[in-house]
Amino acid sequence: MITRRLEDMLMSGSTPHVVVFGLGGTISMSSATGAGAVPALSAAELVAAVPGLAAAGIDIEVVEFRRVPGASVSFEDVDALAEAIEERLAGGATGVVVVQGTDTIEETAYLLDLGHTRPEPVVVTGAMRNAAQAGADGPANLLAAIQTAATASGHGVLVVLADEIHAAARVRKTHSTSGHTFVSADGGPLGYVVEGQPRFLNGQTGRKTVVGALGKAVDVGLVTMTLGDSGTSLRAAHEFDGLVIAGFGAGHVPVGVVDRLTELAANMPVVLASRTGAGSVLSRTYGFPGSESDLLNRGLISAHFLDPLKARILLHRLLATGHDIDRIRATFGQNGWR
Repeated sequence: MITRRLEDMLMSGSTPHVVVFGLGGTISMSSATGAGAVPALSAAELVAAVPGLAAAGIDIEVVEFRRVPGASVSFEDVDALAEAIEERLAGGATGVVVVQGTDTIEETAYLLDLGHTRPEPVVVTGAMRNAAQAGADGPANLLAAIQTAATASGHGVLVVLADEIHAAARVRKTHSTSGHTFVSADGGPLGYVVEGQPRFLNGQTGRKTVVGALGKAVDVGLVTMTLGDSGTSLRAAHEFDGLVIAGFGAGHVPVGVVDRLTELAANMPVVLASRTGAGSVLSRTYGFPGSESDLLNRGLISAHFLDPLKARILLHRLLATGHDIDRIRATFGQNGWR
């Protein structure tokens, strides 16, 4: 599918209006002294440095929202950002670009996606090399993101880097330094930015949002199973409001933690995901103690295709909006197949 919205708007004399929200991250960092890179550039400076943007026929509005490393972005930051995005889109913006650190893009983008019910595009981007490094990728990523935000309606929240367009629910950061770190292992990219135009080759099915007023603050844990795990990693798990278990393979845990997980699942939602980062948790292939079927029979909730980080974001949002265990189980049954 070729997106033609920008061409149609230009032919009608209407100029796309894209709002760029700056949160900071590597894309905004530099190092003038030779020491480690730190946030230094404003969102406006980032936009001004993008080659070819002035000729793109897109009206740009820049909002300096935060200037923090990606690792320091919080749930509260994303919730405030979502409100600001809604305000701009309701005011007539064609689309939105969020510029932030790549450390947490796979989580923040999905959190935004869960609350994004409008058709206008929201595109999240960043950079793997800061502005002081040779081959800095920030300007190219920002240009591609703006071009996508000007045209790609109806796809929810997207992540655009290295001219690839990813669904927020699928994308993962898979390498600490590579410019092609972001991949969608289950399904691949939705499309690519080609000659300034987003071109979609496939879509996502069953996209669901989670709406509702945010209640009390919640805390959701994530525990990864490892060889010989005796349950020590779960010792403080009762302090959480919900828990995600990143199990082996198709959703397996050591037999020594089964009873502890059974106790926890009786008192809070416990979601079972796969630590592999691709593929689905199974439901009935294996039957030994600690297998996926055993754990699901003990009350754990399958994450299906959602990886552990995405499963934690979904569980956090469900708990924060007051969903009970039955609705949480039903929502994972819908969202986990994306």
